[in-house]
Amino acid sequence: MFNAERFIEETIAKIKKEVDGKTLIAFSGGVDSTVCAALVNRAIGKQLVAVHVNTGYMRKNESKNVKKLMEKMKLNYRFIDASKEFYSALKDVVDPEKKRKIIGEKFIRVFEKVAQKEKVEYLVQGTIAPDWIESGDTLRDTIKSHHNVGGLPKDMKLKLVEPLRDLYKDEVRKIARALKLPVSEKQPFPGPGLAVRIIGEATPERTRIVREACDIVEKEIENAVEKGLIEMPWQYFAVLLPVKSVGVHGDRRAYGNVIAVRAVQSIDAMTCAFSKIPDQVMDRISTRITNSLKQEINRVVYDVTNKPPSTVEWE
Repeated sequence: MFNAERFIEETIAKIKKEVDGKTLIAFSGGVDSTVCAALVNRAIGKQLVAVHVNTGYMRKNESKNVKKLMEKMKLNYRFIDASKEFYSALKDVVDPEKKRKIIGEKFIRVFEKVAQKEKVEYLVQGTIAPDWIESGDTLRDTIKSHHNVGGLPKDMKLKLVEPLRDLYKDEVRKIARALKLPVSEKQPFPGPGLAVRIIGEATPERTRIVREACDIVEKEIENAVEKGLIEMPWQYFAVLLPVKSVGVHGDRRAYGNVIAVRAVQSIDAMTCAFSKIPDQVMDRISTRITNSLKQEINRVVYDVTNKPPSTVEWE
């Protein structure tokens, strides 16, 4: 059985032994990167520089909340708004694999600039087992390239440190609980962010739409959980589809975009089952999305597919 306390002790000792210079960590504020930051911070203290990059594809208020978290953890941190760079890099890109690889490389290039300025030698990432399993290699098919695996440039000069590489999400959550981190139950959020919740080109405008829809889905589901109407899903969000459907605005026929809602239950992210959301909850989600985004969205659908055959995210 996995022992979180022993893993913490052994990993901190290993980092102290193997990392002997200034170190950078890509800090998203999710469970994986937060656990990594906590472990490395205990091992090397101020030698660790935590960098949060606002890619423009973050959820509503995400970067602001991450900044508060870094301050609460007393991390030596840097905050970078690179949203214009990421939007520009993804202009006209529609293929999901290209999106992931472009975002992965762009992340590293941003970190390399910070590393050069800070004279950093090591890069810490919160890579876990499903990331490299699904990214494939010579023995496995690629299900989808995770940006922290498939997007790494071959000429990267930083030495890579991945303390959680052989763990699954449920084990990482146990570590977070043992460390008393406030993100232990936080739902996973993909590294490429909202860019892979937009099927097609991830423009700033389409990002604004899916950001608002995701925020509504999250708040309504969390409200339903508080009321005891449903069990908390593993992951729950909105996806902007690349199709338009006929709708009605007032007494006029109109074409609007379609939002798909996705909510799943899982333990390790390798398999999952779609969540059984009550009709009254779906009704509120649909009504709020179509009212809040009535100029853009006129149809909401619910994804009732398990993994396999689908993945959790649509891209």
